[in-house]
Amino acid sequence: MIKSDSASRRAVYTGSFDPITLGHLNIIERSSQLVDHLVVGIGVNIDKPPLFSLEERVDLVQRITAHLDNVEVKTFSGLAVNFVRECGARVLLRGVRSLTDIEYEFTMTLANRKLDPDIETVFLMADEAYSHISSSLIKQIAQAAGDGELAQFVPTAVVDALRKKMAAGT
Repeated sequence: MIKSDSASRRAVYTGSFDPITLGHLNIIERSSQLVDHLVVGIGVNIDKPPLFSLEERVDLVQRITAHLDNVEVKTFSGLAVNFVRECGARVLLRGVRSLTDIEYEFTMTLANRKLDPDIETVFLMADEAYSHISSSLIKQIAQAAGDGELAQFVPTAVVDALRKKMAAGT
């Protein structure tokens, strides 16, 4: 039984958000309607070199979610369950796009449950319009796609940031 305390009305959505996509934003907007307070936790993915620095990702996510009063953006390193606990939450939100995502997330959920059985993982299916979008895809097409094409995948602020990154050669 879920208790009606502040921790049960607070959730954390973690990811590397490198860069944040319209799919991520869709999950954030929908999640923010389900809880009193949503923390977007920007972490480091040790398996992938980042395109944007941690500071740049925080800035982008903050700008893109500024219209959501109950959303806070924080950074973390280490285990997601530890971060969820540090945020005073008991719910870890995850967005899933495909069966491949579900397989990966299932494995992570079992590990997280072993690490902290008091934290529940809740999955939100990506809206069908965004189910094919990934940060990896954005990085692959950014150099060849026009601004209008990129805007179908990422918020305008990210289109601008991608253009600046490419112009700087990083």
